[in-house]
Amino acid sequence: MKKFAWCLLLPLVAFAAARDDYASQWPLALQRDDGGAYRVVLDREVYRRLQSPQLHDLVVVNAQGTPVATAVFPADAPLAQSATAVSLPWFPLPVDAGASRQDIAAISEIATDGSLRRVELRSPGSTTTAPGDGGCVIDASQLRGPLAALRFTWSDEAPFDRGYRVSASDDLRQWRDIVADARLVQLRNNEQRIIESRIVLPAVQARYLRLLPTTPQGSGLSVTGVFAEPVGRIAAPALQWEELQGKRVETPQGPTFEYALDGRFPVEAADVVSAGNSTRGWTLESRDDDASAWRSAASPWVAYRIDSGGKASSSPPQPVHGNSRHRHWRLLAREPSEGAAPVLRLGYRPEVVVFLAEGAPPFALFAGSARASRQDAPLPQLVEALRAERGRDWQPATAMLGTRQRLAGDVALQPLAPPTDWKRWLLWGVLIIGALLVAGFAFSLLRSKPAT
Repeated sequence: MKKFAWCLLLPLVAFAAARDDYASQWPLALQRDDGGAYRVVLDREVYRRLQSPQLHDLVVVNAQGTPVATAVFPADAPLAQSATAVSLPWFPLPVDAGASRQDIAAISEIATDGSLRRVELRSPGSTTTAPGDGGCVIDASQLRGPLAALRFTWSDEAPFDRGYRVSASDDLRQWRDIVADARLVQLRNNEQRIIESRIVLPAVQARYLRLLPTTPQGSGLSVTGVFAEPVGRIAAPALQWEELQGKRVETPQGPTFEYALDGRFPVEAADVVSAGNSTRGWTLESRDDDASAWRSAASPWVAYRIDSGGKASSSPPQPVHGNSRHRHWRLLAREPSEGAAPVLRLGYRPEVVVFLAEGAPPFALFAGSARASRQDAPLPQLVEALRAERGRDWQPATAMLGTRQRLAGDVALQPLAPPTDWKRWLLWGVLIIGALLVAGFAFSLLRSKPAT
């Protein structure tokens, strides 16, 4: 019985140890519970807690506190990017649209370019549409390539799990089924939330798509938008900016302006913001700590700003050499500079963490530690194999960061004292005791009287 009790306590001990090694945690809300692999986009709060330049102090743990396979993907990796979503026109259908023999094309208004302007489909012998979820017709006539998925938004707050059949047509008369059983889901359990708003398509290219419920629904889904994800169109995430206030430092070579970046952001662009009209040449340097030497972070450039006729024109951001996670930055003016430090803007693209759902949920993201280090996992090879099997547009399911919660706090950001080397101290003790014994014997011999 005691042995069984210890087995129950082991996961708790491991969880407590992991909590003590990290500063903060973020609960993860899974978009779907059967994703297997998930992707999480990092935000500003996570970067500000990280200590390792390689982001080794970041890991995902399961409900037992056990770390799962975790890897960080750069923002320019196809896996880390989201497909471009194109808004499509859509038209609701009555409940009996699937069973009705009416010709949708006969009661639809179609423009010369093939786009739908209006769809009026009523039940036989009725002047109004029946209430409920009858699905919708989606106009994809203006797209010039196959679709990888459809994404829906709605205003409903109540939980639901609904099945749909997706059909395609080029003339609104002949329809072919392309997805037999798709699902739209919205479920909640306390603070946990599961949303499935995306229907994957088999790279279909058609002018019109039809969404019909597989089972009758008593109330209609309040759809607010329909978006298409074209095959092969990948959009890099937009730059996000950190604005830094600097201080003026006088040096023998002239004044410089120094800045501190609070976080391990993957900086890839820089911009200088000055008040009013200005033009000045700048050189940007960076380093990781006060003991390191400054190094060039970007090619010299001229930053300008001109306000004229109610319009403002400014110089484009300057690319940074590689992705730098340095914390210290400084600007050197190529011409004599007076006044306060200008605002330095550093741009970055959020990276993506991919993890495997090993063990039981809920999962959480731990970050910020000077003691713990994440073990490398072969997730890039696994992801590449899955993309080869399921298509190049495959991506893990989405997981979203919750509100940050404190774990060990700033204590976890302090490195542990090196362990005491007891063998070394014992050896020194033995040597010192031996030296004292030898000295004692020598002293006693010197004091003893010589034999007659």
